[in-house]
Amino acid sequence: MVVFILRRLVLLIPILFGVSILTFVVSHVVPGDPARLIAGPHATAAEVAVVRHAYGLDRPLWQQYVTYIGDLLHGNLGISLHTQRPVRDDLSSFLPATIELTAAAMLITIALGIPLGILAALTRNNWPDAVVRLFSTLGVSVPVFWLALVAQLVLYDFLGWFPAGGRLDTTLQPPPHITGMYTIDSLLAGNGPLLANSLWHLALPAIVLSLGSLAVVIRMMRGSMLEVLRQDYIRTASAKGLGERLIIWRHAFRNALLPTITVAGLQTGYLLGGAILVEAVFSWSGIGLYTVQSIFTSDYNAVMGVTLMIAALFILVNLLVDVLYAIVDPRIHLG
Repeated sequence: MVVFILRRLVLLIPILFGVSILTFVVSHVVPGDPARLIAGPHATAAEVAVVRHAYGLDRPLWQQYVTYIGDLLHGNLGISLHTQRPVRDDLSSFLPATIELTAAAMLITIALGIPLGILAALTRNNWPDAVVRLFSTLGVSVPVFWLALVAQLVLYDFLGWFPAGGRLDTTLQPPPHITGMYTIDSLLAGNGPLLANSLWHLALPAIVLSLGSLAVVIRMMRGSMLEVLRQDYIRTASAKGLGERLIIWRHAFRNALLPTITVAGLQTGYLLGGAILVEAVFSWSGIGLYTVQSIFTSDYNAVMGVTLMIAALFILVNLLVDVLYAIVDPRIHLG
């Protein structure tokens, strides 16, 4: 398994190289002049030209890319054009908030998706199955940004059950910085009221972000469970007199779980992409909000840094999924 993991980590290099080429070209050919944005709306043409030269934006595209790759090999992601800070520092500041939101959404997806999928399979063609299937259909059909706006309107504006956005109330100070995730840092600091407030702010955006992935996991778990329950070894176990609960959890569940693990791993990329829209709606100070601001200001370095980081995270999550395969099913050997 160690050799397998090392080989996959080595393959990460050419993948990130390909992603960097594609993102660099696309980000530099879209309309927009970052030099004009940096210089300001009242800057003269000469002042804009000075800014463009200072940031190397007047050089051919291939020279800019070679310079970028050279800096990247030294761990330098460049300077953000709108924050005037190193992109690496920006990512380290904003990433914990996105990880906190994505992890909470994935926890909701797994905790609810697997049991509901099993329930739908065991009550096939009955009313619980119909309700679960209706929910999953709506979940994959509703755009996440629309759902976020409606949830904010109803649950904050009309009912007042959740805050409008942000990670904490404006009257509260963040916990001591340990991980950058307010829930964990509040827990480590032993600050119960701050933990409760951070969970209250986290709940609504995490629920909204999770619904699309939750629907997919439910449908996959239901279909996989139905397929396993039709296998010969399940009928054999039933003929031997084994209890229904033992058959479901010992024989059917683990075999039905493998496709669901694959889908859950792929949904991580969906959650990271959806976090951009959810963070923008709920003013969640994470990578998503940072990305939106970077796009509006044509901040090439920031967009490149975010893209490479998300690509690396997605590949690492899929590596984790492959490792989980071998843990869940001993018949799988990672060579």
